[in-house]
Amino acid sequence: METNEKIESYIAAHSDDEPDYLKHVRRQAHLSLLNPRMISGHVQGRMLKMFARMICPQRVLEIGTYTGYSVLCIAEGLPQDAHIDTIEINDELESKIRSTFENSAFSQKITLHIGDALSIIPTFPYDFDIIFIDANKRNYIEYYEQALKKVKPKGFIFADNTLWNGHVIEDNIDKNDLQTKGIMDFNTFVKHDTRVEKVMIPIRDGITIIQKV
Repeated sequence: METNEKIESYIAAHSDDEPDYLKHVRRQAHLSLLNPRMISGHVQGRMLKMFARMICPQRVLEIGTYTGYSVLCIAEGLPQDAHIDTIEINDELESKIRSTFENSAFSQKITLHIGDALSIIPTFPYDFDIIFIDANKRNYIEYYEQALKKVKPKGFIFADNTLWNGHVIEDNIDKNDLQTKGIMDFNTFVKHDTRVEKVMIPIRDGITIIQKV
């Protein structure tokens, strides 16, 4: 076992356990989806819950639902009267996502929107305390700009996959690899954005925590 895998196992063993219902969501993803590694892992999920509990948001937006795993982790940490909107572009996942939410304890806290996030985000009549970006990596800067318009002052944007399986530090990037280029461009853009404060955390595939100043 590689050293980083040993460290990840140690971290997981010394964090809160993953709830059984989320283990089921993760197992189903591995059985039925082409890219199950795209879902948030055990430790990242516990971190999202903890962040939600610390921030106590009233409104949360997720860009990129996929299986619904991340939304459920955030929902665990929310105040009773808080709500999450989550956007998924792939309509083939809709029935599976809705079933996952309906079988959870948090269905009343979550509203699923199917469609293009760049078109849907401007239609929300309210702003958000937290926005979680975990969608098409080529569009990260566009999602980020939309998020900045809709997140409250001192609110937070979480951007997932910002280490992109280590590709961001490779010397020779395939010019046709638009996903990696999208993440690298986003990371550079956020680093130099004076509208926010930011820190990148090397958990799982990298997550950048951004606060609007």
